[in-house]
Amino acid sequence: MPERVIRPRRPTDLPACAEALRGVHETDGYPVRWPADPQGWLTPRDMIGCWIATAGDTDTDTDRVLGHVALTRAGAAIAEALALPAAKLALVARLFVAVDARRGGLATDLLDRAARAARDEGLQAVLEVDAAAAGAIALYERAGWRLAGSGDGGWIAADGLPARVRFYVGPVG
Repeated sequence: MPERVIRPRRPTDLPACAEALRGVHETDGYPVRWPADPQGWLTPRDMIGCWIATAGDTDTDTDRVLGHVALTRAGAAIAEALALPAAKLALVARLFVAVDARRGGLATDLLDRAARAARDEGLQAVLEVDAAAAGAIALYERAGWRLAGSGDGGWIAADGLPARVRFYVGPVG
């Protein structure tokens, strides 16, 4: 298997990222609703950074995307839920691993990359996850993230009800 590399996402990576996301959506229902503009969805407002995992040669514009993670400024809602100042937080977002690249620790590596970037900026990494996403919750807890609360996700879940989310704070140091 080619070496996996985690590197900053480039604009030319967006089509491959959207293609990998499509497979995740079709298999896992993430995101719950397919976005009209998947490349735009992968580039959230207030983005601090974004990284992808690739296989093989990382000097081309045709890298195969194995996974993706973004880091954004945290909004007031999550800051309020965690009782922490938003200016001190960075939100891990848009984390996914391509269906055929799972079970090799890649999600943990991407999560660690985003948390390290937050620390490098003097920020505390946080995230929110659908309370029904047992696999993702297990990943975060194995990786040392601490459950800090729960609340309303602000969107409608696949079952048609308001989403419930769990809020996590990343490991320090």
